[in-house]
Amino acid sequence: MKSSVLICTQQQQFYLQEFEIPRLAPNELLVRCVWSGVSVGTEFAVIRNKIDYGPYPISTGYQAVGYVEDAGAEVTKFEVGDKVYFRRNYIPMVVDGRTVTICSGAHASHSLMPEDAEVAHLPDGVDEATAALFVMPSVGYNAVDMAGVQMGDVVAFHAVGLIGLGALAAARLRGAVTIAIDLNPQRLEMAKQMGAAHTINAGELSSEELVARVLEIQPGGADVVFEGSGVPACLDLAFPLARLRGKFVFLGHYGNAPVSFNYLVPHAKQLTAFFPCNDGLAPCREAVLRNIATGAIPWEKTITHRVAASESPDLYASINREELPDLFGAVIHWS
Repeated sequence: MKSSVLICTQQQQFYLQEFEIPRLAPNELLVRCVWSGVSVGTEFAVIRNKIDYGPYPISTGYQAVGYVEDAGAEVTKFEVGDKVYFRRNYIPMVVDGRTVTICSGAHASHSLMPEDAEVAHLPDGVDEATAALFVMPSVGYNAVDMAGVQMGDVVAFHAVGLIGLGALAAARLRGAVTIAIDLNPQRLEMAKQMGAAHTINAGELSSEELVARVLEIQPGGADVVFEGSGVPACLDLAFPLARLRGKFVFLGHYGNAPVSFNYLVPHAKQLTAFFPCNDGLAPCREAVLRNIATGAIPWEKTITHRVAASESPDLYASINREELPDLFGAVIHWS
């Protein structure tokens, strides 16, 4: 049996390649993928070498949903036919004598993984395509938990991509008053659908006017500010939004290079900073998926593009050339 996998070259070219699936080890699962989700931020940071995970060719993708197709003799947690969500693929891949760097590698028709890897049963009632975008809201959920957002807090989200939206939805569920700030009207409209109490189009305002708008909502500034752009220059735009002794969350990924900012602003405000790193692992992922299942997080609204696996190379090429201005969430259908 073979697995069809999305591959990226050093020239940022994309294609599907088949690889032999090895015999399962006693503790391994073989999962047939149904949907995998695209991470425009992290994946394309890797593709463009903003984040270096190793040499090309590379295989990206870190969120997918599928069915257990085979299980090793020592597997106890899963049975053939179980519906699961997962983050990793351990199928060995070699192209033209070069080992493929697996940056999770979940954009594949089949994935191989130990049963104690990042794989779990999908909760009942979750749409499969929507579940394939589980990581971004989980990252946001984890960040909100780290920052200790409380009932009644006024929380500003500077940039509301998928991770920012996930954090906003989590803060709203905790009873916070949420402010979505972005340059993109489409993102602001999506933020309203996720429950944003206020939206501010930063493209229409100077930095001083942006601060003034936040102060109109909460005199003194926001209790917590999440900066989600991943652009270092935006940090100096977001720090002034926080109140004295407030909290600041570095929600975006700012790459491998050193990051600088105007020290005096967060220093004078005596801010407490948080640096969330992952999606909160199993407890956070399950909480997010159960909230999606009940409709508490209407995450299906974030999906703007659905493509067949055969179309995935063209989708990635278009995203890489920035030809899809209306793109928000994207999922790939494998089977």
